[in-house]
Amino acid sequence: MDVPIWVWAITVAAIVGMIVFDFVGHVRTPHAPTLREAGTWSAVYVALAVLFGVGVWVFAGGQYGGEYFAGYITEKSLSVDNLFVFVLIMASFAVPRELQQKVLLFGIAFALALRTIFIFLGAAAIENFSWVFYLFGAFLIYTAIAQARAGGGEEEEFTENGFLRLTRRIIPTTDEYHGDRMTTKLAGKRYITPLAIALVAIGSADLLFAVDSIPAIFGLTEETFLVFAANAFSLLGLRQLFFLIDGLLDRLVYLHYGLAVILGFIGIKLLIHALHENELPFINGGEHVTFIPEIPTWLSLSVIVVTLFVTTVASLARSRRDAREAAAAGAVGGPAGRGAAEVAGETGVPTAGPAAEAQPDRGAPAAAPAERPDGGNR
Repeated sequence: MDVPIWVWAITVAAIVGMIVFDFVGHVRTPHAPTLREAGTWSAVYVALAVLFGVGVWVFAGGQYGGEYFAGYITEKSLSVDNLFVFVLIMASFAVPRELQQKVLLFGIAFALALRTIFIFLGAAAIENFSWVFYLFGAFLIYTAIAQARAGGGEEEEFTENGFLRLTRRIIPTTDEYHGDRMTTKLAGKRYITPLAIALVAIGSADLLFAVDSIPAIFGLTEETFLVFAANAFSLLGLRQLFFLIDGLLDRLVYLHYGLAVILGFIGIKLLIHALHENELPFINGGEHVTFIPEIPTWLSLSVIVVTLFVTTVASLARSRRDAREAAAAGAVGGPAGRGAAEVAGETGVPTAGPAAEAQPDRGAPAAAPAERPDGGNR
């Protein structure tokens, strides 16, 4: 795929322009977006990504159009998985709702810059060393196994990485937020605020996410332009998507398993491609291994879409079933609870019962502020 420099320039300018528009139009004035605002702009960014893909399909052909859509859908699904960690980070640092947009947008811009570097490094490695496909494939299969194991685990807690701990040790940090400011001056000394620390946490977390996503998309297309565009469009709508599905993330109980299937499939696809491009002397005498057919783009796209559809439907069905079971358990405990209350009213002595045990869960006061990782209170 031969992409003229002017097409690159227009694409990069459009992406940078959308980030600037996001900052000026939505983030510059701190506010908590409504569900309608988040939904509208999420739809806008998805529509732009689809229009871009249609343009690729029309001007470059169905092969490249299919590769772009497969890459975009994969990157978007991995981005949803990343939102779980973003939610944990926001809660860990008690980022006020109206400031979360700013943290996310700066983190996304930082992530896009880093991923662009990784994309060009990955493209250069693939161009010069065909055995890199073996590494990418093996790594994705390992990641798929880790995803599958994580899917059955307990609720995660955010743990600060080494880069974040180093930042805290080197730079003085305030315990409280100072509006939407990243730094502040106290007693003549410059400090960074928890907002800046949360930004570092988001950026460093996405740096780790890129280690999974870049090999995954190179398993679907080797075209640097398509890899860059799919990554950019998947990240651009991530801020709005965060506020749109923030309350729904805990219902996607099988998402980890779906991503494990997708990453494992792409890992196998990469290994098969590596065998076709094989130049390693200890494998088939350095000759290409072609008796295993390569996986076509249409099959990759189909597997990705079907897996995400089944995962989403199964997750929502499981959530509805759990809700019905919880409601049934509450209904069973209701009459016994009322009887206990009547006995207590007649005798003046509180009587233990299912309702007495369940009541604190429904009407308990809000929990006391939790301690922040830096020692302050939320």
